[in-house]
Amino acid sequence: MKRTLILAAAALAVMTLCVLAAIGYEASEGPRRVHQHLTGRQPDEGCSCDGTELCTHLPLVLIDTGGEEIPGVPLNEHSDEAAEGFTTTAEGEDMLRVQVAVLDDDSHNHHPSDEPDLQSSALIRVRGNSSRYFDKKSYLLRLTERDGSYASREVMGMDSHYEWALYGPYLDKSLIRNYMWYNIAGEIMDYAPNVRFCEVMLNGEYQGLYVMTETITSGVDSRVEVREPVEGTTSTGCVLRLDRGSETDIKNINNFTYYTYRLGRMHNISINIAYPRSGSLTQELADAIEQELSDFEKALYSFDYDSETYGYRTWIDTGSFVDYFIINEFTCNYDAGNLSTYLYKDIGGKYRMCIWDFNSACDNYTSLTTQPQHFEMQNGVWYYMLTKNEDFVRQIISRYHALRESWLSEETLNEYIDKTVAFLGDAVSRNFEVWGYTFEEYVPLRPESRNPADHGEAVQQIRDFIAERGEWMDEHIEILQQYSHPSKNKKFNH
Repeated sequence: MKRTLILAAAALAVMTLCVLAAIGYEASEGPRRVHQHLTGRQPDEGCSCDGTELCTHLPLVLIDTGGEEIPGVPLNEHSDEAAEGFTTTAEGEDMLRVQVAVLDDDSHNHHPSDEPDLQSSALIRVRGNSSRYFDKKSYLLRLTERDGSYASREVMGMDSHYEWALYGPYLDKSLIRNYMWYNIAGEIMDYAPNVRFCEVMLNGEYQGLYVMTETITSGVDSRVEVREPVEGTTSTGCVLRLDRGSETDIKNINNFTYYTYRLGRMHNISINIAYPRSGSLTQELADAIEQELSDFEKALYSFDYDSETYGYRTWIDTGSFVDYFIINEFTCNYDAGNLSTYLYKDIGGKYRMCIWDFNSACDNYTSLTTQPQHFEMQNGVWYYMLTKNEDFVRQIISRYHALRESWLSEETLNEYIDKTVAFLGDAVSRNFEVWGYTFEEYVPLRPESRNPADHGEAVQQIRDFIAERGEWMDEHIEILQQYSHPSKNKKFNH
């Protein structure tokens, strides 16, 4: 049986490689992850049902709250105000216990009345920052055993874990940004969260198209390559998040760049520990993680920042930081480096970057600050110094040109968009039967003419951006060298 499964997995990998090569992807490297739109059940495979209930070729997630409201909704109405707190359960808890069923069998379409492939109790709350104010909510989901302990489960073919994010595209009216860029980043970098499209029903009511997403954390089958704390020591792998901090004090750290105001403390931007979890995070571990990050930052901001022996190279995986820069710069995803920014480090290893949240990327930011004719990532807290090093900038330029011949080529990206939209099929129209009013009533982009009038325009917005951004960066990527020129950086060089 095991040999049969291995052979089947090998056959699937070969088939996926052939499909990727056929649509212009870089076959020499091969696929590193599952691209659901290529391997999943297609919308034209049909179904023999009588059409009296929802019928979808996508995985289907059913959530039953027993009639209770899901907590985590902001108490104030407007996202431009500081959150005054969030709703809780009747018992005052941050998360609500619910029942979750997942239907995910690629041999047939799915209906709410079908026998689920996964059934579990779970804890759930609304997740996100500004997205908590959207009408279409996104959720943090933690699968549990009957006794309340966390239960790791494989979900939609993704590695077993207990924690998942159900992302509901709302600002992104193309519906595909996170799915597309997480997968492409996963081919380019060591790791990016795996994702699967699905449709969601809450207490029997259809909620629309969602993206089931791995959260950035360690697990039994590690999502990121970091090890658990070593008992009796302060050695541990860690995942760190640069964002608005944690409500759990022990997770918030006063690293060197926070202490020196490099992180913009006036805007409540700080770094917190995302892993280890609260249950295994002691003050001693938190202090050790804080010290280690500060040691890296002190090296980065020292006169020896470019030294082979004492500088940043001893602390970071340079290729990971280069790829992160390129992906977020190419997409003008400029929350990166300020918010929703993750880095991780294994015991004895080097810091690596991990992408997250492309909701506002590719000309979908509310203002024109992300227009495609400029560079911005060099202003990020670590990149401010990294881009002062000529070798680091040369690596960015060389890697960019290579990626423009493979995963970031206009042809490859347009093929990816075509195949993804075709894969979604009728799920797009079902989603906008619920959320279609947003094309007229939710128009946050300024000037207002930037807001798409329908799904087709939303997808075209990405295509147009890719063409314009790629052409501009091809012509101007070399000007990044200005940030590393010795004449500009005399005061930083020893």
